[in-house]
Amino acid sequence: MRVVIIGGGAAGLFASVLLARDGHEVVVLDRDRLDLAGDVESASASAFRATAPQLVQPHVVLALCRELLLQRLPDVHAGLLEAGVAEAVLATQQPPSLTDRSGRPGDERLTMLMTRRSTFDWVLRRAAEDQSGLVVQGGVRVTGLLAEPGEPPRIVGVRTDHGEVGADLVIDAAGRRSPVDDWLTAVGAPPSVMASAECGVAYFARHYRLRPGADLPGLPTTRVVAGLDEFTVGIWGADNATMVVAVVPLVEDRRFRGVQDPEVFTAVLRTIPYYAAWLDVMDPITHVFPMAGLHNTLRRFVVDGRPLALGLLAIGDTVCTTNPTLGRGLSLALRGAVDLVDTLRTDAGDPYARALTMDHLVVEHIAPFYADQAVIDSTRLAMLRHRISGAPAPSPPPATGPVTYAQLRAAAPFDPVAFRGFWTVMGMLRRPDEVYRDPEVIEHTRATIRAHGMQPPVVQPTHEQLLGALRMSVAV
Repeated sequence: MRVVIIGGGAAGLFASVLLARDGHEVVVLDRDRLDLAGDVESASASAFRATAPQLVQPHVVLALCRELLLQRLPDVHAGLLEAGVAEAVLATQQPPSLTDRSGRPGDERLTMLMTRRSTFDWVLRRAAEDQSGLVVQGGVRVTGLLAEPGEPPRIVGVRTDHGEVGADLVIDAAGRRSPVDDWLTAVGAPPSVMASAECGVAYFARHYRLRPGADLPGLPTTRVVAGLDEFTVGIWGADNATMVVAVVPLVEDRRFRGVQDPEVFTAVLRTIPYYAAWLDVMDPITHVFPMAGLHNTLRRFVVDGRPLALGLLAIGDTVCTTNPTLGRGLSLALRGAVDLVDTLRTDAGDPYARALTMDHLVVEHIAPFYADQAVIDSTRLAMLRHRISGAPAPSPPPATGPVTYAQLRAAAPFDPVAFRGFWTVMGMLRRPDEVYRDPEVIEHTRATIRAHGMQPPVVQPTHEQLLGALRMSVAV
C-alpha cells in the first residue's frame, strides 16, 4: 500500500517507520525543513520551530511510550539510550517523605525515559532516514486532499505546493493546527467533530546543564511538578546532564508577563527553596522559551457511526492534544501509530471498517486521557482563579465518589499505594478512571489526606515574595 503521511513530527515518524517495516511504501511530507543535525547538541540548538513551539518545552517519555518502544521500536529505544537519554526507574521518583520504599511487583513497568524533545526527535529521525521503503520530504506544504466523489468521498492523495501526490491511504499527523476540516469541506465531506477544554496556562521554560562534580540536591532524573497557590512550577531531568525548568502561570495573569526575562524567571524560581537549590548546581544554556494558546482537544472522524471520508485517518495531535504539564503527547502519538499499524494488519483492505476501527481505538485508548486532562485543568484553573482573583472556588468532590487526580497526587508522597496509583496514571498504563475508582487506592488516598492534608510537595513562596520577584521586570 502507498501511504502519504502529512507531518514529520513524532506521530508521523512513528507511523512511517512502523508502516515501512510492515512493507508499505511510505512518503512523509512536512512544511518545515527536516534536516538531520550532526549530534544531539546541534539538534537542541536548532530545535525551536514557530510551527511547533512545544519542542523546546519540558518533555518526558512516560511508561506507556517506553513500553511501546520496547515492543515495537526496540532499536529506537536503544538509540535513545546511546544518545544519552536516561532511564528513570520508579524508585528514583520516591520522595524522602515516602517511608515505605520497598519494591512491588509491576514497578519495572513504571520506568520513564528522561530527555529533551530535541534529542528524542533526533534519534527518531535517524531511524526514519535509515528505513527502507520510507521517504521524508521537508519543505513541502500540503494544500488539500485529492478525492473521488461518493458518500462518503474517497481520499486518493494530497495536493501540495509542489504538485499532486497520489496515495492508497492518507494519514493526517499535521498536529494541532491541521487544516483538515477545510480540506474535508473542499472535497464535499463534513468537518470533523471536535471537543475542546481550556488549558488556561502559559509556559515559560529554560534549559540548563548540570555543573560537573556538583553536589546535586536530588537525582539527575528528578521530575518534580508543584501546583502552588498562584502558579505551577516544575523541573524535569533530561539527557546528557541537562535539566529543563518551567514556570506555568494562568495565561491571563498579567503579573507574569515579564517572566520571559531571564532575571525575572530566575528570581521567581529562587523564591522556592527546592528549585533555588537546583539553580545553584546548574547553568542556563538557553534563553526562556514562551508558549501559550493551548487547549485540550479531541477530534473524531466518525460521526453517528459513519466515516466522514474513506482513505483518510489521523493520529497524534491532529486527534488529541492535552496540557503538556503531564507529558502525555509522545505516548498518545505512539499509541495512535501502533493502533494504526495494527488496524491495517487486520482490516482486509476495507476502508470503511478501517475508519470505524480507528475511531473505536480513539475512544478506548485516547479519549480517556483527554477527559482526564479536561477535568484536571478545570479544577486547577478554578482554584487558581479563586485564589488570585476571588472567583468561586471549585466544588469539593463527593465523599462517596472516586478520588481525584489532585487528591491522589497529594497522597502519593506519603503512601506506597497512592504513590503507585499516581505513577500508574502518570505512566498511562491504565485508564485514569480505573485508578481513581480502585477501592484500595481510594482507601489509602483518603486516609493519607486526613493525616497530611493537600499541601504541595515543596515549600512555596509567600504572596509578597512572589510579587517582589515579579516586580524585577522593567515592563511592570
